[in-house]
Amino acid sequence: MDFKPTIVSFLCNWCSYTGADLAGTSRMKYKPNIRVIRVMCSGRVDPTFVLESFRHGADGVLICGCHPGDCHYHEGNYKCLRRYHLLKKYLTQMGINENRLKLEWISASEGKEFAELVDDFTETIQKLGASGVKEVMDVLEK
Repeated sequence: MDFKPTIVSFLCNWCSYTGADLAGTSRMKYKPNIRVIRVMCSGRVDPTFVLESFRHGADGVLICGCHPGDCHYHEGNYKCLRRYHLLKKYLTQMGINENRLKLEWISASEGKEFAELVDDFTETIQKLGASGVKEVMDVLEK
């Protein structure tokens, strides 16, 4: 049986979501394992969103924002970058492989890059296997 990972993706409304939309409207093929959540800015992705994604069964979390200097809100992507580095350390301390979390900059015109990113990240998560966080949390809640 092939492992089909569940990947939750938080996409910036102004750039990354539009890039993902471009990939779709251009009929670019990429793996269907991704679940997209549109946020107004990558800087609005709270660390609890990422932790809750893992808690509810995500095997990987992808955060995409505007390229540095292109943020609609001026500094949102820099805020996201700072949180990302702290979150990776926290995940490691919790025993979750830090490679299960990825941050990338995708502009509105980079539909092809978005499709390639999804395929590459899905392959990375497939190699890592299921995260197991949901199962551990279910046991702890009993």
